[in-house]
Amino acid sequence: MSGLGIHWARPELVFVLAVWAAVALVVIALDRRGSGALDRLVSSALQSALVVRPARWRRITRLALLVVSGFAMAMALLQPQMGERFVATPRVGAEIMIALDVSRSMLADDAAPSRLERAKAEVRDLLAYLRDDHVGLIAFAGRASVLSPMTPDKSFLRLALDGAGPHSVPRGGTKLSEAIDRAVSGFGDPGPAQRALILITDGEDHDSFALDAARRAAEAGIKIIAIGFGDEGGSPIFVRDPESGARVQIRDADGRPVHSRLNGDLLRELALATDGAYVPAGTGVLDLASIYDAHIAGLTRGEIDDRGRTIRDEAYQLFVAIAFVALVSGVLLVGGRSPRSGAAAAVLAALAVATTSPPEAVAQEEATSPALEAEAAEASAPVEPPAVDPRERFNRANAALEAGDPIAAAAGLRDARRDAPDDPALRYAATYNLGMAAVARADAEEAPEASLAALHEAADWFREAVALRPDEEDPRHNLEVVL
Repeated sequence: MSGLGIHWARPELVFVLAVWAAVALVVIALDRRGSGALDRLVSSALQSALVVRPARWRRITRLALLVVSGFAMAMALLQPQMGERFVATPRVGAEIMIALDVSRSMLADDAAPSRLERAKAEVRDLLAYLRDDHVGLIAFAGRASVLSPMTPDKSFLRLALDGAGPHSVPRGGTKLSEAIDRAVSGFGDPGPAQRALILITDGEDHDSFALDAARRAAEAGIKIIAIGFGDEGGSPIFVRDPESGARVQIRDADGRPVHSRLNGDLLRELALATDGAYVPAGTGVLDLASIYDAHIAGLTRGEIDDRGRTIRDEAYQLFVAIAFVALVSGVLLVGGRSPRSGAAAAVLAALAVATTSPPEAVAQEEATSPALEAEAAEASAPVEPPAVDPRERFNRANAALEAGDPIAAAAGLRDARRDAPDDPALRYAATYNLGMAAVARADAEEAPEASLAALHEAADWFREAVALRPDEEDPRHNLEVVL
């Protein structure tokens, strides 16, 4: 999966993008639903005064940054890679050829389950120690066949080893020289890495040229590590019938039992001719760790090839950085107006925008509304003039309201309103400020019930102020805020 010069190393995780797209749609839908519910509950004119929420552009930008952050993180999970570079990775190790005797004498069961199967099991275990080495495999009897050329691929070599048997070579018998010469030719031209031949056999040889082959191997710089399987005293060769499982003894053409013995002397001579080592395995269990440490680990390791590989540069860091910047920017954009403590405090903050200054306006404003003059004419019978001028009482009450004493202010405003039946401007100003005093008292109350009762009283005074002056916006606005 690639495009625009980007290679995606984990395309199977593309479903994460779809999952995040679904989550983003849900988040956007919930935000829109919340905004719609608020619009139905509170008018747009009051939202700025009552509701602490970020500006619309902030909310839209924050959502966009959140979506971008999620998509960037999802794309980082796909492991994007951009650009390629070649990295040289020379292999350092030794070159080791394993020559395995698959002649019929290796079928003797003096080493359970047989010499050949024991040898194959030991070779499998030995491969675990040869991780950095090039290893090849030869099967030999009367002829030698290369089952695996020199390779670092131990998996292929194990497959070849599993299939090795008497059928792997076209001719029976045992010729050690065939195995040694084939190994010498299989190594190729000498290189910086030391080379060794691990010869696994019972030592039987049907010609007299094995030592000559060992000398040629020594001239080519190859050491022979001979591992001998079998009993030096000799033992008959028994094989098991693959169908019945019966144990059958092998006989020669004259019907006499065939015996096989480990020829340790010959194997020792072959190893000494190449400055190698002879390991008599006999019929017991090999100590592979000791053999490797003593005879193979000491081989000189050299650069056996100069291969390299092309790797892609990781680019997920760019997407992680984009996600981080988008997420932090979204958090910084959350800020809105700081809320004030208490429900009544929020009401006062909204009222402060709409209130006028009736104490200053009262001294100048005259009644001009016919409706207010009619109300004054219909008032109760005239009373005696008060001892204190209503306007002076009004101004004292306003001073108490500004000083933070809404109870005293409310009492003075009621007296001023009562004593000015023929002063519509004063009655309106007193009524309006009685609503303000009730709001201030609601803010000062600690009990929610008392605060709510004060707000109800404030709503009643603002309604009366609206009735006195229907054209005024301030009492209407404050009534809506209080409600």
